[in-house]
Amino acid sequence: MPGGIPQPLRALASAAGFVVGGIFTLSLASSVAIRVLQNAAESKRKKIARPCTVCKGKGFYVCKLCGGNSTIKWSPLYDPIVINPCLCPTCDGNRVQRCLNCLGKCYV
Repeated sequence: MPGGIPQPLRALASAAGFVVGGIFTLSLASSVAIRVLQNAAESKRKKIARPCTVCKGKGFYVCKLCGGNSTIKWSPLYDPIVINPCLCPTCDGNRVQRCLNCLGKCYV
């Protein structure tokens, strides 16, 4: 064909497409297999694990910085006259924080 793509370049592009497609397929299959194995191990661990004693198996507890008020008192300088209420940086105003002992999984 005049003006078309030469045969060697077509063959090279076709081979490259097969290789890239194969790598993508293997990567996808391996990531799915890893996720399935992790979920199976996690469910086994959850069956035999004991509940977290810090959060009592809830995964969250009242924020320790703001005490559940969602705001803290803050002053840019030590000046008791000007004290600004600010959103709690630990819980972002949600009043609870994820348990650091069990990382929110409810068991240890």
